[in-house]
Amino acid sequence: MIDINVSSVDNATLIEVSGRVDSMNANEMGEALFAEIDQGNIHIVLDLAGVEYMSSAGLREIVSALKKVKRASGDLRVAQPSDRVLEIFEMSGLDTILQIYATQVEAVGSY
Repeated sequence: MIDINVSSVDNATLIEVSGRVDSMNANEMGEALFAEIDQGNIHIVLDLAGVEYMSSAGLREIVSALKKVKRASGDLRVAQPSDRVLEIFEMSGLDTILQIYATQVEAVGSY
């Protein structure tokens, strides 16, 4: 089960996810991301501090949202991923595609 909290911080949309992101619920995270992009919120910070596990399904949702927001001239940036999630990003090569920040404040401030 995952918990998703969406809020506006300065000129960015903050999406905080916590729990285990796997094939059963990754689409929930994707739907939250896509809903914000569809509403024209194209400066997105995905805070993964509370995510202890992410499957390839979760990575696919992030990549899909990144492609969609880039087409709208926006960006998706990641804040404070747990060590385990950061390892998964590095193994999949996503760390070279995503801008990853150590804190939520830095990620929001990067826009």
